[in-house]
Amino acid sequence: MESKNTRIYIIGAGFAGQEIANELTRKGIFGTVIGFIDDDPGKIGTSIDGIPVFGPITDMDKIQNTEPADEAIIAIPGAPGDTLKRIYSILKDTKLGTIRLLPGISQIIEGDAHLIQTREIAAEDLIGRDSAIISLKESLSYLRGRRVLITGAGGSIGGELSRQLLSGGAQRLYLLDHGENSLYEIEAELKLLQEEGVGEAAAIVPVVGDLQDREYMHFILSRLKADVIFHCAAYKHVPMMEMNPVEAVKNNVFGTRNLVDAAKSSGVSKFVLISTDKAVEPVSIYGSSKMIAEEIVLSGNSPDTEMMAVRFGNVLGSRGSIVPLFQKQISKGGPVTITHPDIKRYFMTIPEAASLVLKAGGVGEGGVLYLLDMGDPIIIRDLAEQMINFYGYRPGMDIPIVTIGLRPGEKLEEKLWSSDENPQPTGNPGIIKLEKEEKFSGGVQPLLDKLSEICFFNESNSESYRNRRKLRNTLKEYIPELEIPENEPEY
Repeated sequence: MESKNTRIYIIGAGFAGQEIANELTRKGIFGTVIGFIDDDPGKIGTSIDGIPVFGPITDMDKIQNTEPADEAIIAIPGAPGDTLKRIYSILKDTKLGTIRLLPGISQIIEGDAHLIQTREIAAEDLIGRDSAIISLKESLSYLRGRRVLITGAGGSIGGELSRQLLSGGAQRLYLLDHGENSLYEIEAELKLLQEEGVGEAAAIVPVVGDLQDREYMHFILSRLKADVIFHCAAYKHVPMMEMNPVEAVKNNVFGTRNLVDAAKSSGVSKFVLISTDKAVEPVSIYGSSKMIAEEIVLSGNSPDTEMMAVRFGNVLGSRGSIVPLFQKQISKGGPVTITHPDIKRYFMTIPEAASLVLKAGGVGEGGVLYLLDMGDPIIIRDLAEQMINFYGYRPGMDIPIVTIGLRPGEKLEEKLWSSDENPQPTGNPGIIKLEKEEKFSGGVQPLLDKLSEICFFNESNSESYRNRRKLRNTLKEYIPELEIPENEPEY
C-alpha cells in the first residue's frame, strides 16, 4: 500500500475487516477502500459506514471488472485453511496487483485488528492444517504485571512470543539475544506496533548477551529481576551443528545450564524451555543437545522455580527453514532440492506455536514435559509442489524437483515422543503431557561433568579439549541412537 490512490478491496465484512477499513479511512494515506467482499447474503448489497458490500467471492471477476481495485486484504483471521486457499485461488485469477493477509493470531480474533498487522500473503499461509484457536488474552493473564525474559528474542519463535506478549499486560519485556542486528529489528518492530496501538504499554528492554557467559548470566538476571523466562535461544541447524559439535553442546547444553542456575539464584518463578522433536531418540548433535537441555530444565524444577519444557516440530517460515529455502530456489528458477522423496516432517505456523507455548506456560506444571499437537506429518515433496504452484509454476516442468540425499544428522521421519514417554491429554486443546522417567540413570550431572572436560579448557585436559570424536563417543554412552561418522576427525 504505497499511495493514497490505491484502490482496495477488503475480503470479509466482519469486525476485523471493519476495523481495517476504519483505520484506512481515518489515516487516508494508504489508499481507499472501495468495497467489502463477503459471502453472507445478509450483508451483500448493504453498506457499512458508507462502504458497499459486494459478493459472493465467486463473483470476484465480475466485481473486479465493474469496480476495479489494485489490491485486496483478506481480513478473516479465523478462516480455516481450505477457505483461505479457496479465496486466494479466486483472487489470484483476477487482475489484483497485491493480495495481503491479516494473520489469524489470537489477539486479532479477540478484537484487536490493526493495519500494521497485515502483510503480503505467503506460501506458508496456505500450507498445512488449520491452526488451533485459543483465548490468548486469557492465557496471558498469569503474566500481567510481571517481568518476562525471552532468550533468542531475535529468532522466529522468540520474536513471535514477543509480539504476542504485547497483549499480555507484562510490566517489562526483556529481549535477550547475542545477535545485535536481529535484536535491533525485533525491538524496533515491537515499538512500532505499540505506536500503532497494538498491545499494551510494556517497557521493552533489549539485552545483548551470550548464554555461554556463566558469570554474565548470573549478573544480568540478578539485575533484571525477571519473573518468567521463555528460553528459545539455541543453535538449531542440524547439518551445521554436525560440523560444529562442540559449539552446539557449549551453547545448547551449557548455555541452558547457565540460564537455569542463574534463574534459580535470582528468584525466577517460572522457566519454559522451547524444545524440538529432534530431541526424540536423537541421531544428531543438535537433537542430543536438546535432549540434554530438556533433562537439565526438568531436573532443575523446585518449589520456588517451576521449570517445564515444551516440545514441537518444525515451524513454517522460520529463518533458515525449508520454506524460505524453497522460496529462494523457486525465485531463481529452480531446481528445488529435497533430501528424499519420502521424507516427512511435522509443521505448524509460528503464531500457533507461540500461542500454545504461552498457554502451556500458564497451565503447565513444573517438572513436566509438554508436547504441542502437531497433527499429521507433511511429505516434503508435497510441500515443494504446493509452493511451486503458489508462485504460478508447474512442478517438475517449469521448476524441477531434485533429490539430493539425506544430510548428516537427518532422519527420514521424526517422532514426537520416544518409546519410554507416555502421551496424555491435558484438557487444553493442542497441548499434550508426556509422562516420562529421567533419561539418564544417576541424573544428568555425570554427563555434564564429562562434557565439560571436552568443552572448556583447564590445565589437565589438553588431550580432550575440543576433541570432536571424544565428544561424540561420550554422548553415545548416554544416547545410543546418536550416529558417529566413520571419518569424524578428532579436531
